[in-house]
Amino acid sequence: MHARLADEKDPEILRRAALLLESENRALSARLAELLAELSALKGETTTTQQVIDGLEQQVAKLTQKIFGKSSERTTRETSTDEAAPAKEKKPRRGHGPTAQPDLPSIDVVHDLDEPDKTCPSCGGHLEEMAGQFEDAPEIDVVPTRFVIKNHRRKKYRCACGGCVETAPGPEKLQAGSRYSVGFAVHVAVSKYCDHLPLERQVRMMGRDGLTVTSQTLWDQLEVLERIVASAHGRLLAHILSHAVVGADETRWELLGKKNPLKKAWYVWALQVPTAAYYVLRDGRSWNHAEKLLAEYAGVLMCDGYDAYLAVAARYRRVVLAHCWSHVRRGFVEIESFFPAACREIVGLIGELYEVERRCPRGADGDGLRRELRDRDSRAVVERIVEWVWRTAPTCLPESGLRKAMGYMIHMWPGLVLFLDDPRIALDNNATERVIRGPVTGRKNHYGSRSERGTAVAATFYSLVESAKLNEVEPRFYLRAAVRAGLRGEEVPLPHEVKAALDAGTLDVADFDDGTEALIAAALQNARAAADSFPDVPVNAAL
Repeated sequence: MHARLADEKDPEILRRAALLLESENRALSARLAELLAELSALKGETTTTQQVIDGLEQQVAKLTQKIFGKSSERTTRETSTDEAAPAKEKKPRRGHGPTAQPDLPSIDVVHDLDEPDKTCPSCGGHLEEMAGQFEDAPEIDVVPTRFVIKNHRRKKYRCACGGCVETAPGPEKLQAGSRYSVGFAVHVAVSKYCDHLPLERQVRMMGRDGLTVTSQTLWDQLEVLERIVASAHGRLLAHILSHAVVGADETRWELLGKKNPLKKAWYVWALQVPTAAYYVLRDGRSWNHAEKLLAEYAGVLMCDGYDAYLAVAARYRRVVLAHCWSHVRRGFVEIESFFPAACREIVGLIGELYEVERRCPRGADGDGLRRELRDRDSRAVVERIVEWVWRTAPTCLPESGLRKAMGYMIHMWPGLVLFLDDPRIALDNNATERVIRGPVTGRKNHYGSRSERGTAVAATFYSLVESAKLNEVEPRFYLRAAVRAGLRGEEVPLPHEVKAALDAGTLDVADFDDGTEALIAAALQNARAAADSFPDVPVNAAL
C-alpha cells in the first residue's frame, strides 16, 4: 500500500487515502486509549493515561492540520477580556484603480475612421479631422517571446601591400564557436533559477515560439555559464561571513537518478545577510556540514534550535547563537486549540515584542532608537513572559504539548533574549526563511538535480539570483554584467557591487543593449515596405 501511494500522482486518490488513514489513526488512537485506561485502572495510574491520551490527540490534530489545514500561522487578535471586539464597519471597495507602470515602454497606436464613417449622419457632409485631437485609452499588451537568428557579418579589411588582413570583432561568446548568444544562456538561467521553469518545460515553451531545442542543449548553456561566474559564489560567502550577524537555515534537496544509488537525502544550506544570500548543496544534514560553512565565522548566528548549529557554537566559542522567536511562537500556535487560554496569552506577549519592532526604523540607521525601545519596552515584555512561565509550568502535565513548547522556549532562552543587548540582531530568522523559498519552489517544480555537478550549478545560480533580488537588481541584468566581466578576465562583481555601481553612475544599463530590439524593428519595417510593394508576398516571407 505504501509503495503504491508513493508512486500515485492523482490528487483525488491521494486525498481519499489521506482521509482513510486519518480515520484509521483515530480508531487506533481511541482503542489504544481504552487499553491504556484499563491498564491504568488496574494499576491505579490515571495521570499517565491522561498524558498519553492528550499526546495522541495532539499528534492527530497536527497531522490533520498538515494535510487539510492552512499554512498561515496568523492568529486573530484577542481582547484582554476574552470578548470579541466589535467589528469595524468596512467601507465598500470600489476597485484599486490602475496600477502605475513606469518601467513599461509606451507606443502610440493611431486609430482612424473608415471612409463611410467620415460622413455626418445629420447633414451628409464630410467630417474634417480635428488636428491634434485624440481620445486616449491606454492598454497593456504583451509582445510574445521571439527567437531570431542573428547573422553576424564581420567585415574584412586588407592592405594593398598584402601584409595585413583585419576582421571586425564579433559579439562575445560563452565559448568559441557557440551557436547560442550570451543573452540566450542568461534567459535559460533566469527562467530556471528565478522563475523556476524546468528545462523540459522551457523546451516546450520555446517550441511554441518557433525554436527547436533539447533540454540537453539548455543544460550545456547553463553549465558553461556557471563556469564563467562561479568565482562570485565563493566571494559571496566571504562577503556574508564578514557580517556581525548572519542568518542560517537548511532544507531538503533531491539528487535524482543513478548518481544517488543509496537514495541519500541532500540538503540546501543557506546563509543570509541583508545584501546577499548564499547556498551550498551537501549530501546530508550532519553538524560537520554546518562546521565547513561556519568554521571561519566569528559573530552572531541567527538560527533555529537544530542540533548542528548548537554543536558548532559549542566547538567554536566565537560563534554566538541567537534564536528565533517566530519558531517559539509557532510551537504555541500549533497547540492553541488544546490549551487556548495559556497559548493565547503567550502568543499575545510574543506579539507585543513584534509591536515594539514595528516602531523601529529598518536598517542600521534605526539602531539607536531600536536599542532604546528594546531596553525600555521589550525588556518589560520579556519579564512578563518569564512570569507567565513560572505561573503556567506547575499546571502542565510533564508530557503535554504545552510543556514541550515551553521546554523548547526555555532551552533556547539565552539566544532568544540576545536581541535585547544588540540592536543588529533581528527578532526572528524570517529573512533567511524568505530567501530559502527560491530553492524550495525550484525543488517543487523540477524536483532536484540529476548529478552532483547539477547541485553545484544550482547553488551558484540560486545564490546570485536571490542576492540580486535582495539588492533590487534585475537578475537578468546582473547576470549579463557578471558574464561580461568573466569573459573579459575581470573580477566577477557581486550583486551589491553592481547595485552600488548603478547608484554611482559608473555602470549604465544602456551599455548592455545589444541592439536586438532595434534590429527586429528595422527588419519588420523593411518587411512591411516589401509587402506594400509586392502585395502577394506575406510579411514573414519578406523577412
